[in-house]
Amino acid sequence: MTEKQTAPTPASAPPAVATPLVSRIAGRTPLVLDSPHSGTVYPADFGAALPLPVLRRAEDTHVEKLYAFAPALGVGWVEAHFPRIYLDANRDTTELDATLLDSPWPHPITTDPVVLQKVRLGKGLIWKFTDDGQPIYDRPLTVQEVRARIDKCWRPYHAAVAAEIDAAHARHGYSIHVNCHSMPAVAASHATLHPGLHHADFVVGDRDGSTASPALSALICDFLRARGYSVDYNHPYKGVELVRRYGNPAQQRHSIQVEINRKLYMDEQTLDIVPQGFERLCADLHALVGQLLAHDPR
Repeated sequence: MTEKQTAPTPASAPPAVATPLVSRIAGRTPLVLDSPHSGTVYPADFGAALPLPVLRRAEDTHVEKLYAFAPALGVGWVEAHFPRIYLDANRDTTELDATLLDSPWPHPITTDPVVLQKVRLGKGLIWKFTDDGQPIYDRPLTVQEVRARIDKCWRPYHAAVAAEIDAAHARHGYSIHVNCHSMPAVAASHATLHPGLHHADFVVGDRDGSTASPALSALICDFLRARGYSVDYNHPYKGVELVRRYGNPAQQRHSIQVEINRKLYMDEQTLDIVPQGFERLCADLHALVGQLLAHDPR
């Protein structure tokens, strides 16, 4: 029998300490970082049909560690502790594949053909397939459990991001929001619209200049290239819900998605950190944050 998502807790084990599903560290600068996909707290009601090691391959593993220096610099920080394969906070609540459910979804569902491309890959609000196409569930989900995931994960996460950006903007008259992600070295079959693509070291996205000043995005790209990294801009990832929802450069609210190639800092098979690459990357990200803190985009 295949081991499912978690093993039962032994009777002799101490009671588990409740872990928050979202955390926010208030900043004092114009800069806000968030990590929506690095969570490792798998809720007991997940009910997935796959073993935990398979589920974990969906995580943006160790992204929260790469930016662990940021709060000490006064940077606002928001982090999801729930896993993206349970609920993807970087999707809108309308991006739901209704075929997952045992009854009709009573709320709006997107009809946007571009958005539906990812939903059909199984990468909507609630994932249907892993990146390599394995079905995540062997059962239909109920409307009630999907609503519960939205209420306990999506809404608190977005409330925290919105509040932190609003606070940064109120303090300084502008905000710079970096949405922090990682990506595999090579895109898998159900992960992207470009399966088999070998990713650059970084992909910087601002939805074609609609969520941030292109000059600010260029600053990030140029800085990373000067450090010796390969960088793609708005391809294959332009940014999704968290930059779309909170980026408004006309109001001096700049939101940029930054994807980091996992091969730079970890073993993608074991999920172990590769110390030399990790340390170099942390130092370069620290310097990048310093550049952003010194930059006024107005």
